[in-house]
Amino acid sequence: MSLERDYALTKSFNGSVADAITKVREALATEGFGVLTEIDVQATLKKKLDVDRPPYMILGACNPALAHQALSAEAPIGVLLPCNVTVFEDDDGKTWIQAIDPIAMFSVVGRDDISPIADDVKARLVRVLEKV
Repeated sequence: MSLERDYALTKSFNGSVADAITKVREALATEGFGVLTEIDVQATLKKKLDVDRPPYMILGACNPALAHQALSAEAPIGVLLPCNVTVFEDDDGKTWIQAIDPIAMFSVVGRDDISPIADDVKARLVRVLEKV
């Protein structure tokens, strides 16, 4: 299964979703990110729709200094924050980690002065994926 997308950074993980989440949280912290939100998609869909799905978590990661820079440049950019990182199991039981590509995400803003912030965030998220 190919999960490569233009809007996401993707990595497979040899281990459980729970183990991957722990590693992702640790790696995010080393790059100055905190996890502001955690959405258990599997549990939510089971509760609301009685649908069974493999584990799927969405972590809302934020680097306060970079968020401040982005919001100072363009207050409405907050609708694009925080940076989502997903950790999930596919139908074959393989664990995947994906993060939004900030360059793709911020491209909708249409301002060149935002590009250095997006570049910085992307470099940090790439390092996060390399560490897990």
